[in-house]
Amino acid sequence: RIVLKDIDLKIKPGEKVALVGPTGSGKTTILKLLNRLYDVQKGSITYDGVDLRDLDLGALRRRFAVVLQDVYLFSGTIRDNLRLAADAPEEKMKEAARIVQAADFITKLPDGYDTEIKELGANFSAGERQLLAFARALVLDPDILVLDEATSNVDSETEARLQHALDVLLEGRTALIVAHRLSTIRKVDRIVVLQHGEIVQEGSHDELIRVDGLYQQL
Repeated sequence: RIVLKDIDLKIKPGEKVALVGPTGSGKTTILKLLNRLYDVQKGSITYDGVDLRDLDLGALRRRFAVVLQDVYLFSGTIRDNLRLAADAPEEKMKEAARIVQAADFITKLPDGYDTEIKELGANFSAGERQLLAFARALVLDPDILVLDEATSNVDSETEARLQHALDVLLEGRTALIVAHRLSTIRKVDRIVVLQHGEIVQEGSHDELIRVDGLYQQL
């Protein structure tokens, strides 16, 4: 079964684009294609005019930072997780944690950045795990930021903190965002509405909310 049909989408450098639509409309599939978790069967995806399949896979993936709804924290310390493959200087790591307001809770821990992360990050709340993921993305300093429902698992108070972190993370970057929360969607440059694997609407929040269509219903 073909999941995506006739998708024609161009994203400019620095542009923030949100993908919205019902479950199964193809939003996450598009994100996975960008990282080549699987490849297109027809057509192509290009980055600066070059087909993704012609780029070195490692080099391609280093251009992206991906923050998912369910944050994956690796075994090891907070420091290990934030520096990850970036081999970033200590100061850059701490600065990233401070900017996204993760340093607040890290420095209160007895072992600070040397705190061991339990399996699946069980010793942190959902909001804390998400802040760590944002800090990790900032340390990686990617060209393109991919967010898949990155603020959907938290309460409204935590969401306000995450929203601040997100604003910092998005500044000056190209971003592709899958989101249901209005607070995230309203700030993007363009919203692409998907249904059954096709683009059915495109525009800003103010433009789309005035039109009788799927976005207004959502």
